[in-house]
Amino acid sequence: MTAVQLPELRPGRLPRRVPVRRLRQILCLLPLLLVTVVAVQHRSVLAEGFAHLGTAEWPWLLAAVGATCLTWVAAACTRQGAVVEPLPKRRLLATQFAAGAANHLLPTGLGASAVNLRFMTVCGLPLARSSAALALYLLAESIGRVALLGALFLAFPDALRLSTLVPETAFGPLLAGAGVVLVVAAAVLALVRRVRSALVSFLRTALGEARSVHTRPARALALWGGSFAFPALQASVLVLVGQSLGLDVPPAHMAVAYLAATVAVALVPTPGGIGSVEAALVVALVAAGGPAAVATAVVLAFRVITVWLPLLPGAVTLGALVRLKVI
Repeated sequence: MTAVQLPELRPGRLPRRVPVRRLRQILCLLPLLLVTVVAVQHRSVLAEGFAHLGTAEWPWLLAAVGATCLTWVAAACTRQGAVVEPLPKRRLLATQFAAGAANHLLPTGLGASAVNLRFMTVCGLPLARSSAALALYLLAESIGRVALLGALFLAFPDALRLSTLVPETAFGPLLAGAGVVLVVAAAVLALVRRVRSALVSFLRTALGEARSVHTRPARALALWGGSFAFPALQASVLVLVGQSLGLDVPPAHMAVAYLAATVAVALVPTPGGIGSVEAALVVALVAAGGPAAVATAVVLAFRVITVWLPLLPGAVTLGALVRLKVI
């Protein structure tokens, strides 16, 4: 064995750390690098999606792009409705645009949640209240999506068969898995006092935040109005793309197919639902009566408009917000 002499450190001196400015510069470039990696991995899907856009009717596509832009406005309204304090409007809207890009680069929901949590803490909200507002947003958005799906199912009961998205044989394992998760969670809460105390504290903060928000009509309207508008706008984008490519499915049935597919894949931990959403949407549109080839073209064009086109400018916006210390 050969002895290696390590460099001596002077008393009171520590190894140099990475400068904060250099670390922030790296974080600014990281979203662009991730976009490149994701685009290369899905280059065949991108090429096919853009090819279908070239054969579509452009007035419908322009309307779809406009509806996509309105989804960020709806998200901003919902975020503002989840907190009592007024948030800076322009920075809030830019943050939702950047959060959309982050959401497609990280497992579903984590990217947008991390960006918005950082934004609220930079705006001066304590971490506990920011987390409570984030939980309120997620709860309201989920309720809005499921309620909209339920209302459309009542109005159009023949629009879609749920068994096409979730086979009947899968309900047993799903219920068993949910039961196991509940039992494990209950055991952890019963046995680990620190976890139980943290959960009680969080629930107390979250309930207080929700109570404060609902005492202000403007905040409650923004919260629930945005929660219903967001999935409705997303469904309208699919409808408009379907119209542009001549998909022979009634618009209301396309909306039901979209909402049912997104609810079905909500628990799949893929970045932005990439892959799982496409498969579920194709199955849902075919189950709603559309030809498989046209349904696939509609889904690819839809994902190009809602995911791939905003991804690069969203990543640039995310890097700029990091550089400007907005997040």
